[in-house]
Amino acid sequence: MPHLPILWSFRRCPYAMRARLAILSSGQQVELREILLRDKPTAFLATSPKGTVPVLNTGATVIAESRDIMLWALRCSDPECWLDMPAEGHALIDRCDGPFKKALDHTKYAVRYPDLDPDHARDKAMDFLRDLNDRLSETPFLTGPDRRLADMAILPFVRQFAHIDRGWFDAQGLGPLRRWLDDFLQSDTFAGVMTKYPPWQDGQDRVLFG
Repeated sequence: MPHLPILWSFRRCPYAMRARLAILSSGQQVELREILLRDKPTAFLATSPKGTVPVLNTGATVIAESRDIMLWALRCSDPECWLDMPAEGHALIDRCDGPFKKALDHTKYAVRYPDLDPDHARDKAMDFLRDLNDRLSETPFLTGPDRRLADMAILPFVRQFAHIDRGWFDAQGLGPLRRWLDDFLQSDTFAGVMTKYPPWQDGQDRVLFG
């Protein structure tokens, strides 16, 4: 079989999830190698010295940031026009990847940060989510009438935050944000990137994705 780019991934990781979303949308086929974060294969660590997912080996280069993997896939092919997005969409992704992700981690993994107040962290995360909710009260998606890169880059992280305590999240009065999230979770697109695969082992048949 011809050489394909190799995507090392972990199914539930939001960074890996958004990389898979872009690859699926683009129609670019890759070899998917699912790993267990507690048992990282030597071949994976040789590609990703940091030991983080996702990482894509195209054969010519290694791409170790999820956002860059999304851009690689969509620059190859962008049939849903995810890249047709105003600059404010990129600013939203920056906020998601920076202050929001930090606040999310301090909330979800509070035991790792005993010197921090998880309620304060949750409030900081909610500042970002309220801004998203305000946007979604005006348009179906974050930057207009159609889904774009910002939506698909941010949704996996909103999912992660919501699932910390879904009952609490649903009680916060974020109706437009909740509908945006639930439409995604019930979509064929989400189902298409959440198929369970056994952890990769050397010599196993290739898992094709995209």
